Amino acid sequence: MTANGMLQMALFFAVLLALVKPVGQYMALVFSDEPNRVTRFGGGIERFLYRLAGIRADEDMRWTRYAIAMLVFNVAGLAIVYLLQRTQQWLPLNPQHFAAVSPDSAMNTAISFASNTNWQGYAGESTMSYLTQALGLSVQNFLSAATGIAVLIAVVRGFSRRAAAAVGNFWVDVTRATLYVLLPFSLVLALLLVSQGVVQNLATYVDVTTLQHGTQTLPMGPAASQIAIKMLGTNGGGFFNANSAHPFENPTPFSNFLQMLSIFLIPASLCYTFGRMVGDRRQGWAILATMMLIFVPLAVGLVAAEQAGNPVLHGLAIDAQASATQAGGNMEGKETRFGIAGSGLFAAITTAASCGAVNAMHDSLTPLGGLVPMWLMQLGEVIFGGVGSGLYGMLAFAVVAVFIAGLMVGRTPEYLGKKIEAYEMKMASLAVLLPCALVVIGTAVAVMSPAGVAGVSNPGAHGFSEMLYAVSSASNNNGSAFGGLSANTPFWNVLLGICMFLARFPLAIAMLAMAGSLAAKRHVPASTGTLPTHTPLFVALLACVVIVVGALTFLPALALGPIAEQLMSATGP
Repeated sequence: MTANGMLQMALFFAVLLALVKPVGQYMALVFSDEPNRVTRFGGGIERFLYRLAGIRADEDMRWTRYAIAMLVFNVAGLAIVYLLQRTQQWLPLNPQHFAAVSPDSAMNTAISFASNTNWQGYAGESTMSYLTQALGLSVQNFLSAATGIAVLIAVVRGFSRRAAAAVGNFWVDVTRATLYVLLPFSLVLALLLVSQGVVQNLATYVDVTTLQHGTQTLPMGPAASQIAIKMLGTNGGGFFNANSAHPFENPTPFSNFLQMLSIFLIPASLCYTFGRMVGDRRQGWAILATMMLIFVPLAVGLVAAEQAGNPVLHGLAIDAQASATQAGGNMEGKETRFGIAGSGLFAAITTAASCGAVNAMHDSLTPLGGLVPMWLMQLGEVIFGGVGSGLYGMLAFAVVAVFIAGLMVGRTPEYLGKKIEAYEMKMASLAVLLPCALVVIGTAVAVMSPAGVAGVSNPGAHGFSEMLYAVSSASNNNGSAFGGLSANTPFWNVLLGICMFLARFPLAIAMLAMAGSLAAKRHVPASTGTLPTHTPLFVALLACVVIVVGALTFLPALALGPIAEQLMSATGP
């Protein structure tokens, strides 16, 4: 890795960690059960919205009612996005006169945006009207992200409340997540992106004459506003098909830095919010330390693998060394304005955080470089993960970790003063194992189906990686694409749509069920037999549990894909 690459990564982590406490503290105030200066500031708008929607803000919901509200709200959003796509040819703000989206693609896209996945089998600039982009996809970017945060806050209340029957009010949590967190943060980021050259207009597409005297059509549209929430909400759906590799979405190294930072900002800060809300900030720092412990080596490994270059080219007379005139390494599929560090770090961040935005072609990564984003998704999207969903996924792993530790010492496991019993273990296990099962079963179905194999453009191990990556992305609500797979077909749209739906909502319901059970329990004072969950020992234990589950589940599949490809590449062409 070059000194420039190390400096870029060090700067990113320094800025991120400096922002965790102030942003986390702010969000703790937003979701506090007690009135404070933040909620008083927006209280008038909140009350107006509740009256408009007929919501009783003072109603405390049991977990079952909270889950039903969450499910109904998101299924309604899914239906609206589907209808917008199917009728956009008759609706306004369609200057390019795009036709209706096909039923299977519209279904896949609607589930994708409702589940915070944003997998895209279509090209945005040649498929979706401005109205569909702004009213359907952008709005759902806010609401699906707010849903993830709301579920997390309910889970945190499960740990913090004592002998309580309820876990909060879903409508209030979604409103506050949108009003106080996602909207203001998105507004600031959108303005910063516009300052860098990201387009934001409703103009028709522009035809320009190229240097070769040909004609090129430049797409326009309200891109900056959608990109801001796509990053902050870890949604990932690009306004244009090339996503963050498109110069109108991500024009400069500074806009690239802003986009990477905004992906991690809320998931990382929510760790501090969690510690603050359970009354022990050390617990939040311990969870964040676990995430960093796994993420940093993998991100460094990815950038180092790309900087080392393609092993197939090593025996040829090609200068792949970094110098003042070239980046060196494997620049295939990467933008020269970002280089290897800006592209490699982006790939690791977007797959660790369940974002799915891309600024390089992941299909062109070296085999070991491609293994890293794939494995980060397969770990369950708990290494930062999506806004809210990543942290509640990590809390499920924490419950499993304290259960294992309890078995070792022969005591009933406890976490944050609550006894972990059979019901909590069943719900946590369901949350941990469901995405793994979807990846394994979904990939097996794709490999065994002629319609699944027909979409693969490369033979052998690399083609298997393309299918494994696609199912891993959908089954963990990531949404990034490896590339090379023709996925906009009825088979892939249906398969990935099922994976996205089952990976989001049953898992969230399981976590809410666990929250309801924990909230009803009384607090158990710590004793000499209690395992401290804020120490380096617990951080190491939790990291091991996350890695072992991922390694044992997916090592055989990874051996057939990127590992086999790396071994074949090492032997030369």
